[in-house]
Amino acid sequence: MTSAYEAARTRRSLSKVTDAAPSHDELVRLIGAAGRVADHSALAPWRLIELRGHDRDRLGRALHKAEGKKGSSTKPQRAPLLIAVVVSYRKSKVARWEQETVASGVAHMLSLLLDEAGWGVFWRTSGEHTRAKAVAKAHGLKKNEELLGWLYVGGKPTRGRPSRIKTIDATRHLSAMPR
Repeated sequence: MTSAYEAARTRRSLSKVTDAAPSHDELVRLIGAAGRVADHSALAPWRLIELRGHDRDRLGRALHKAEGKKGSSTKPQRAPLLIAVVVSYRKSKVARWEQETVASGVAHMLSLLLDEAGWGVFWRTSGEHTRAKAVAKAHGLKKNEELLGWLYVGGKPTRGRPSRIKTIDATRHLSAMPR
């Protein structure tokens, strides 16, 4: 098992994945761990929607409808499994933006866990279409919910050469409190 540090340090988005995908049971196990993110007042203001097979066709049609086009977008076909990340706002003293960060945290934690388990993952938002009525309807979103995007999941392709890990210059992003 990889350490959390190594998992974070070596994580990378894979925009091209194979047709293999984790099983529903494996996904449930990983989501159980990903849901342990920091969550003010333990609201659990999130849910995930598993899209496989024909579900991806329905999403493709909804994306094109949101763009005012006929037919179906092929974007959802780029991975065998899509996981829609949904923020489910709760009535609470906890601000909406804070609830959205919890849902985002679950998605990021899940992407780390999927990567560690050997799966290729990348997060797509499709811009303004994540908030389009046709897309919300296709996902069965309630009035208190918004779609944040999808984790595209599939097998990691074999590569001929090792991938480079981009080094982050942390000193550019860390500063002291101004005086």
